[in-house]
Amino acid sequence: MAGCGAPWWCCCCPCCGERESRTPEELTILGETQEEDDEILPRKDYESLDYDRCINDPYLEVLESMDNKKGRRYEAVKWVMVFAIGVCTGLVGLFVDFFVRLFSQLKFHVVQTSVEECSEKGCLAMSLLELLGFNLTFIFLASLLVLIEPVAAGSGIPEIKCYLNGVKVPGIVRLRTLVCKALGVLFSVAGGLFVGKEGPMIHSGAIVGAGLPQFQSISFRKIQFNFPYFRSDRDKRDFVSAGAAAGVAAAFGAPIGGTLFSLEEGSSFWNQGLTWKVLFCSMAATFTLNFFRSGIQFRSWGSFQLPGLLNFGEFKCSDSDKKCHLWTAMDLGFFIMMGIVGGLLGATFNCLNKRLAKYRMRNVHPKPKLVRVLESLLVCLTTTVVVFVASMILGECRQMSSTNPSGNSTLSLQGSSSEDVNSSIKTFFCPNETYNDMATLFFNPQELAILQLFHQDGTFSPVTLSLFFLLYFLLSCWTYGSSVPSGLFVPSLLCGAAFGRLVANLLKSYIGLDHIYSGTFALIGAAAFLGGVVRMTISLTVILIESTNEITYGLPIMITLMVAKWTGDFFNKGIYDIHVTLRGVPLLEWETEVEMDKLRASDIMEPNLTYVYPHTRIQSLVSILRTTVHHAFPVVTENRGNEKEFMKGNQLISNNIRFKKSSILTRAGEQRKRSQSMKSYPSSELRNMCDEHIAPEEPPEKEDLLQQMLERRYTPYPNLYPDQSPSEEWTMEERFRPLTFHGLILRSQLVTLLVRGVCYSESQSSTSQPRLSYAEMAEDYPRYPDIHDLDLTLLNPRMIVDVTPYMNPSPFTVSPNTHASQVFNLFRTMGLRHLPVVNAVGEIVGIITRHNLTHEFLQARLRQHYQTI
Repeated sequence: MAGCGAPWWCCCCPCCGERESRTPEELTILGETQEEDDEILPRKDYESLDYDRCINDPYLEVLESMDNKKGRRYEAVKWVMVFAIGVCTGLVGLFVDFFVRLFSQLKFHVVQTSVEECSEKGCLAMSLLELLGFNLTFIFLASLLVLIEPVAAGSGIPEIKCYLNGVKVPGIVRLRTLVCKALGVLFSVAGGLFVGKEGPMIHSGAIVGAGLPQFQSISFRKIQFNFPYFRSDRDKRDFVSAGAAAGVAAAFGAPIGGTLFSLEEGSSFWNQGLTWKVLFCSMAATFTLNFFRSGIQFRSWGSFQLPGLLNFGEFKCSDSDKKCHLWTAMDLGFFIMMGIVGGLLGATFNCLNKRLAKYRMRNVHPKPKLVRVLESLLVCLTTTVVVFVASMILGECRQMSSTNPSGNSTLSLQGSSSEDVNSSIKTFFCPNETYNDMATLFFNPQELAILQLFHQDGTFSPVTLSLFFLLYFLLSCWTYGSSVPSGLFVPSLLCGAAFGRLVANLLKSYIGLDHIYSGTFALIGAAAFLGGVVRMTISLTVILIESTNEITYGLPIMITLMVAKWTGDFFNKGIYDIHVTLRGVPLLEWETEVEMDKLRASDIMEPNLTYVYPHTRIQSLVSILRTTVHHAFPVVTENRGNEKEFMKGNQLISNNIRFKKSSILTRAGEQRKRSQSMKSYPSSELRNMCDEHIAPEEPPEKEDLLQQMLERRYTPYPNLYPDQSPSEEWTMEERFRPLTFHGLILRSQLVTLLVRGVCYSESQSSTSQPRLSYAEMAEDYPRYPDIHDLDLTLLNPRMIVDVTPYMNPSPFTVSPNTHASQVFNLFRTMGLRHLPVVNAVGEIVGIITRHNLTHEFLQARLRQHYQTI
């Protein structure tokens, strides 16, 4: 198997009878399931990024022409691009934050005025209709934007995690996606849904990182400059890593946390020189957003008071209370218990959301797109009604005090004045000198509600906190996954903060622990619940420490997150990993299980290869490209003269023959099938060795054919030129020849050679073939032409293409006896797309791609291994 890892039969749609007759192992390899309730297995139509450099002749020419001066210039351009990515990501965050504040203030001002008037006149239904009008309008606009670009739905973190792991998700880093994402999350948050804008900021930053260094856009084709740099998956993935880190830094004011997020959650392989660039990009995003937000909000240009979109404020005890401490060693026991509960709550949240996502996949997504809009409007309608009714009926009217009821806490909010905090107190449906604690949480922006839970002491009753947590938990679970751009960080933090404040209230009221600091418990509760949902550890610890600006919280936050992760992992995966699995993306884990070392490379490789010769006719290349879905092809020559000698006494070769036994009889049938499908190229030289199911009545003949093949005396292959095309009259042993491996060539490279007419006639030497430069080979990146859309009538099908200057002559390879864990580590660490399996004498016996290393595929092969034993 070559290319994206999809065998030839992945595009076929088997009938129900064939599907029912397959074994579970075959269904696993095919990426299918027997029942709707089964786990969704990785799909075969996802392409992989190629992080490994193709060191061919055009690339070497670039290296030879690059002196120290050009090298320094290239590095300087990369640093400028990294800085520009950070600045642009900060500006995107500024845009979203400014309009969210503008729309939210307008909405809350109109609704608050209406509620205050209607509380006396008895027309609260009119206030509810006004609130519904605002929210439904905003959510309708957000849903329309998702219809334009469906990839803009959700937070985008699962998709960016897949991209950084080495998987191409279609449309994920397009400019149109950025526009729909930024505008959509603006309307989603302003529309009152329980979503955050911090998660989509990570996606937005990644899109900026992918598009800005390219200086071109697929959506807007007029945006294109002659900029020859960074035309490879390697450079693009590095810039996406920097953009994702910048998004985290802009969202939380945490540049170090953003760098660690890109390293921990996304990148399956990491360029050591990239670390400093990613941190620099994160710093640029943080201070760009800080500079403009501080200037706009406080009219204090040049000051830096608002480091991120989400500000946790300053945690400190009152100067008058000498017994108050932020936390003590005794509190660690409570923090561990909160971590366990947070892990359980997070696992419950993920389980419910997974079931809901599967329901959407079966019953909502297959229907017309308007149904998705209606679902989003239903979520908005329910959320608005619940918020309004809960504030009117379930809220408690509590006495308003000029000072904090408890002396162990003071309100100290960075970048917020006391007037802003006092104005956030809502008196809905309450008499004078009292306020509604439930409305104070629901009728404020989520960031301000988090600040109140962190820093206001004695403000919310246990009943209010319990009801608020329950309602927010259910509604945010329902909202995440709907067809609107939505983040999960802020809802999770708000749920967890309410849980932490509830724990603090109970400890104070029933156990008598008056010395505890409620804000610390709210912060630990937020960390516990968020950690239980997303299962992040290192990066989330640093993000929370940077957001609080309090290093003393490092130990309790780290312990809480570890406990929450361990507890949640006992039941299910993190929410982002769950949605990655539901999409069927072949994500590679950090490492394989120990028992996978029972498998070798020969057990997991695909032995049926589609290959090309160093010199191949155009008609053959066109046939190969049009009849396969592979994205890379081994370049081989047939070594017939030495086959007999190779087989004598060589264990590796005998093993190789054993691996090929099962597919010998099926090659003729497959060749006939391919020949019939290539009527336009009847004399094709395509050597396709794809496998079919072996008929049960043919095993005796197979042994005879194998023996004949081993005993037959071969004549040397005449030359490298494809003068003798394979035909249906070839005997089985003529088709089955040892293939000496020379390199790999990509589908995109072959298409580029055909488009540009790189070929020579049979009467000429290969040196007369036109040569392409590296810039010409990469000119169409990242959207290379499709072979089915090309008009190749002007090309003579008998012309020959010399692919050797453009192939990768030295890709990473492994031996058939290499353990699966070693194969996995090499593939993941080096960011490979294809890994040829070559025996001791240089003969290619198979190829390994990402799909051969997924957990599900390895489990299926391990079960087959046990059955064989």
